[in-house]
Amino acid sequence: MLLAVLAAPSCAGLPFGRRLFEYEEEIYLGVDGTATVNVNASVASLVALRGAPLPVDPQARVDRERVREFFTGPGSRVTRVSLSRRDRRRFVHVSIDVDDIRRLSGVKPFGWSSYRLDGKNGVLEFHQVLGKAVGQDVGDVGWKGDEAVRFRVHVPSEIPFHNSPGGVERGNILSWDQPLSARAAGTPLDIEFQMEPRSILYSTLLLFGGTILAAACAFGVAIWFFVKRGRRADIIESAR
Repeated sequence: MLLAVLAAPSCAGLPFGRRLFEYEEEIYLGVDGTATVNVNASVASLVALRGAPLPVDPQARVDRERVREFFTGPGSRVTRVSLSRRDRRRFVHVSIDVDDIRRLSGVKPFGWSSYRLDGKNGVLEFHQVLGKAVGQDVGDVGWKGDEAVRFRVHVPSEIPFHNSPGGVERGNILSWDQPLSARAAGTPLDIEFQMEPRSILYSTLLLFGGTILAAACAFGVAIWFFVKRGRRADIIESAR
């Protein structure tokens, strides 16, 4: 039922720019493997894709503590849960701090993914593979078939390679989109990129510190030169 409802209207072929993102997963990744993961998703998509124990009735109360428990797991801490409403559907917004992105699949909502972060040939390689969704029937929740899901990564350093269809967006952001129907059907999605092992912030601070040090040295040399010149002038004056 779920797949039939999603797939039938999707033939309209609307571009992703006009689709509504029913599920967004956003990773702020650190070069050490730590991360902050933000999930912004309709309750209906969380139930359909991840089997969340939440009511899809837009009039029903959504228990924030139940949302928090659903997103809590080994090595992860939920730091924020908020709710909103769009197109007569309830949405949840969750922020999770993760100790090691490679262990994130041990947290139930992210169990459809495998995560890898390895050092190779002087760079860090990140690879996330999304597999099957739960595929739970949620009935008629108002989906029109043009909905999509998005997976986004904020990369902390230079990116020598990536397979994002949209390229690198400002702020070193990479995105991968899928129709909601494809994600519900479990169509695999590969997320892959390489990044430098030193963060842009660290490199910037290092450059900034080097610039300050160079300026300080130049200032010191200038002071030494003028002091020495002044002493020489005093010696000449005394000799007269």
